[in-house]
Amino acid sequence: MNKESDPASSIQGTDAVFLQLIQEMREQRQSFREEQQQLAKERRSARRWNIGLKLAMIAVPLLFGGFFLAQTSGVTLGPFRDVIGIIEIKGEMAEGKLASAEKVVPALARAFESPRVKHIVLAIDSPGGAPVEAERIGNAIAIYKKRYPKPVTAVIGSIGASAAYMTAMQADRIVAGKYSLVGSIGAILAPWQLDKAIAQLQVSQRVYASGKLKAFLNPFTPVTSEADAKAHELVEGIGQAFVRELEGRRGSHLKTDVDYGTGEVWSGPDALRLGLVDELGTVESVSDGNAGRNGYHFGPSEGGFAYLRGYLAEMILATSNLSHSFRLR
Repeated sequence: MNKESDPASSIQGTDAVFLQLIQEMREQRQSFREEQQQLAKERRSARRWNIGLKLAMIAVPLLFGGFFLAQTSGVTLGPFRDVIGIIEIKGEMAEGKLASAEKVVPALARAFESPRVKHIVLAIDSPGGAPVEAERIGNAIAIYKKRYPKPVTAVIGSIGASAAYMTAMQADRIVAGKYSLVGSIGAILAPWQLDKAIAQLQVSQRVYASGKLKAFLNPFTPVTSEADAKAHELVEGIGQAFVRELEGRRGSHLKTDVDYGTGEVWSGPDALRLGLVDELGTVESVSDGNAGRNGYHFGPSEGGFAYLRGYLAEMILATSNLSHSFRLR
């Protein structure tokens, strides 16, 4: 005969099942809560990454753009340690050009005024240009040297000729490379003469001038003997002034039996032998001789899009092999 179940045992079994169910519900709820917390954490992390990425997309171009504009517009960020201040004089020395006094003098001012600059280097790579540009740069160097006594060294790269060499003479020391071209001491005046060309077209120009030499450089009128003599007088006078300045600044280094006013150029070693430069070297050797200080470029540099345009043009010329600079082949 089957015995009836004990009511107490039945109740205890039901309680155990109920307690187990409650425990499972608690565990599920805890697991759900943890999943929710993990999901919220991942969402916050993703949101932070998203915000950080957006900020980076804004900040990085701004930083690079600011640095680019600073480097190409003459604003200097530093230097923050003792350096050699490098001023670049490259290309034609003429109004509006990168090697003009308008561009070079502000760069000189920044370099001289910086307490971190212990030595000024004029990095010259120019065939020359207008003597008045060299005069202005030279006067600026003299003025700033009185205010901020610092040694100035001119380093001639591929070429330092004519007005560029005139600028180099303002330095305390001139350095040139073994393959540099130095000199071209003198003056040149080379106007076009087009009167015969337009005469073939049966065209002429009438010129009314207050003096007989007022229009002596007009290319559309025939050259007179007086105009020719005046042109020679001008270039001879400027050329002789150049030679006198050379003798005044480097007289103790020059040879007595050499005519420096022929307008010719010399190699670096010949320029050293003739006393036009003080030693052979480069910007790197000058830096190494100054306690290994790094060079800090103060410009001048082309600004903004002009800089970018010039850089791209150089890249195109290089890849097209159209560069005609002086090189050994």
